[in-house]
Amino acid sequence: MKPTRSSQLFIALDTPDLPEALRLARAVKPFVHGLKIGLEFLTANGPDGARRIVELGLPVFADTKFHDIPNTVAGASRAIASLGVAMFNIHASGGAAMIAASREAARGVNPDIKLLAVTVLTSMNGADLDAVGQRGPLGEQVARLAGLAHREGVDGVVCGASEIGAVRAACGEKFLIVVPGIRPEGSANADQRRTMTPGEAARAGADVLVVGRPITAARDPGEAAHAIARELEHAIAA
Repeated sequence: MKPTRSSQLFIALDTPDLPEALRLARAVKPFVHGLKIGLEFLTANGPDGARRIVELGLPVFADTKFHDIPNTVAGASRAIASLGVAMFNIHASGGAAMIAASREAARGVNPDIKLLAVTVLTSMNGADLDAVGQRGPLGEQVARLAGLAHREGVDGVVCGASEIGAVRAACGEKFLIVVPGIRPEGSANADQRRTMTPGEAARAGADVLVVGRPITAARDPGEAAHAIARELEHAIAA
C-alpha cells in the first residue's frame, strides 16, 4: 500500500556524551529531517547541551516524557519550550489537567512548539499493561490515551507502529503520529517490544520515525541513515 503522507526521519541521540552527540548529528545531518534528545542526554548536559543541538539547524524533538502534577509539568514545559526545540512530549496518562497545563505553559513561550503525548511505551506489551493496572488490550489503551490527548489540544502522540491505524481512526488525519522502535530488517530489537521496519511504518502512515541504535551504533552512521532515508523514499514512491 502506498503511503498517503511523507514520513520524516529523526535520529535519536541517546548518549550522555555531548561531543559524541554532535559528531553523530553532523554525520547524519544530510540524510535526516530532525534530531531527538532524550532524558539521558538532557540529564547529563542540561539546557546548554540542548541549545548546542538546536544550533545545528535541524528541528529538535526533546523526548522529555514529563509526568507529574500539573503545576510541576507546566514549569518544566515552559523551561523546555524556551530552549528552541521544535517539539517535546508528556505522558498522556498524567491526565487532562496535566496535559492542559503543559500545553498552555509551552505555547505561552513558543506558540509554534509541537506538544506530543506518550501513549504506551514501545518497551511494553499487554502483560506489562496488566502488571501496572492499565486497561487493555494494548491497542485500545493507546487509542484511549490518544483520544484524551487529542481532546486536550495536543498536536500528536508517540505510539508503537502497530497502533498507527487505531490512533488515526480516533484522532484524524491531521494528528501527528511519532513512532519510535523503528528497526531496519535484520536489526536487533533490544528493549523494544513493538517494532516495525522503516518502510512498513511509512506505509502504515507514520509522520515521524525515530531511529536510534541502528544508526548510532553503526560503523558508518551517515551511511546507515542514508540507507533508511532511501527505504523511506522507495516506500513513498511504491
